[in-house]
Amino acid sequence: MNQNQLKEEIQKVMKHHKVGTLATVKGGKPHSRYMTFSNDENFTFFTPTNRETHKADEIEANPNVHILLGYEGEGYGDTYLEVEGQAKIREDQEIKDWLWNDHMDRWFDGKDDPEYVVLEILPESIRLMNEGANTPETLEL
Repeated sequence: MNQNQLKEEIQKVMKHHKVGTLATVKGGKPHSRYMTFSNDENFTFFTPTNRETHKADEIEANPNVHILLGYEGEGYGDTYLEVEGQAKIREDQEIKDWLWNDHMDRWFDGKDDPEYVVLEILPESIRLMNEGANTPETLEL
């Protein structure tokens, strides 16, 4: 698969799957949790969170993260992504406005809530898994 095809396949998974796992490092060991992800055309992932969470503390101590995204249904042969990257906490109102939806009312007092922040994950590599005989394939960024 050439790089353009690989990028297209990765974008498909990113478009159709919004829930995945985010793993941070806690005490030298992985710590995973489910998160909702949005993304842009540059393969950057964004997920809302509260600044007072363990994941925010863990990212400040060590920005290395791992995301699993995709893999629905029976789980046999389903396409998914393995993403390695660096996370940072963003407080830009523009990003917060872009990600905001009414479901977030249960965690925040609105998009201006000072506890509402966004994790931005800049991938270093994205590995496409279970997409035919030519995978795994890795996109280095």
